[in-house]
Amino acid sequence: MAEFLIKSAQTILTMDDARREVAQADILVRDGVIVEIGAGLGTSGETVDASGCVVTPGLVNTHHHLYQTLTRAVPGGQDALLFGWLQTLYPIWARFGPEEMFTSAQVGLAELALSGCTLTSDHLYLFPNGARLDDTIAAAQEIGLRFHPTRGAMSIGESDGGLPPDSLVEREAAILEDCIRVADAFHDPSEGAMVRVGFAPCSPFSVSRDLMRDAALLARDKGVMLHTHLAENDEDIAYSEANFGCRPGQYAEELGWTGPDVWHAHCVKLDTAEIDLFARSRTGVAHCPCSNCRLGSGIAPVRAMRDAGVPVGLGVDGSASNDAGNIMLEARQAMLLQRVARGADAMSAREALEIATRGGADVLGRPDCGRLAPGKRADIAIWDVSGIESAGSWDPAALLLAGPTRVRHLFVEGRQIVRDGHVTTIDLPRVIERQNALARALAG
Repeated sequence: MAEFLIKSAQTILTMDDARREVAQADILVRDGVIVEIGAGLGTSGETVDASGCVVTPGLVNTHHHLYQTLTRAVPGGQDALLFGWLQTLYPIWARFGPEEMFTSAQVGLAELALSGCTLTSDHLYLFPNGARLDDTIAAAQEIGLRFHPTRGAMSIGESDGGLPPDSLVEREAAILEDCIRVADAFHDPSEGAMVRVGFAPCSPFSVSRDLMRDAALLARDKGVMLHTHLAENDEDIAYSEANFGCRPGQYAEELGWTGPDVWHAHCVKLDTAEIDLFARSRTGVAHCPCSNCRLGSGIAPVRAMRDAGVPVGLGVDGSASNDAGNIMLEARQAMLLQRVARGADAMSAREALEIATRGGADVLGRPDCGRLAPGKRADIAIWDVSGIESAGSWDPAALLLAGPTRVRHLFVEGRQIVRDGHVTTIDLPRVIERQNALARALAG
């Protein structure tokens, strides 16, 4: 891979161990890795002009449902709480197939890339009509984002007291067999990996206790991470107490779902004891502020989590409950909600950006990403602060206060994925046209 130089950045927010901010500096990249950061660097390769720009690590998205990009703003689900929203959407998702999964993932991944995201997880927990995790992995490989898909699952349908319709649940033996298949086929544990796989039974109200326990044992045997939804809203807590006789944190701990190889989505309703448990065990949290607002779930105690030492990253969640996939806007919302809950000094713009970069990378077990430093992967976002969003800003490096929220250039493993605000790797207008045609067919 060719060497190139990002030249004359106004400010580089490294998010390295010292949280250095370097003015009027360059970044030298070779073979997908950052070689040097400093002033006056040279190269025999291409030069990318970053004058008038702030440079950050690529942002990291720790929770998404890419298939939901096909079902934004669905009538009947726009004003519902979590359980009612799910019951509106399940019958629509049951009509998906491989093409819907692939195309929706392409659109969702492109949207993330334009918002500065270089590494994203995905939680796919339903597989109707021959759809497989392979469909979303193929989409990520075309777009060029670093990808951490998780093989989700639902096994308890309505007839057994669960929430999803029986048509969307799978046999638990088949679920575990396919987890083995995707881990063997796609998981790359090496540094700089473009694809890693996780196991992700959907939630405590859609799978059995046995599946949760077996998935944890299998994940550790395969050396992959674990992911699920936890403590998302009051309904979630009530379900856990009524059906398991305990709070979600205790349920997770009893089944092996705590530790540095586990991250839970939402965690809006964690109490003090659960926060302490997650801090002691280094269990990660994917904070999804916009989705939590949209579904009326509440404000997650992120300030308390961070202060206790819980690893926290950001997630856009699915576009059926957000309804956008802009990780930079997610970071701004995270900052604003903590200020609403705890006061104007509860979270700074820089801390929220740290959560969106190295915070998310650490949650996903990727210390090779999420920071700009020699030896780290060349996942780099370049933000043009010479435009109207930042006009008059005294501190353009405080990106979340004034913007922009759309990236100018984006590099993943040193490969340019966005150039001058446009995705370079796919014909995005054609993909959007196909996406809209599929959505119309589902609505009809």
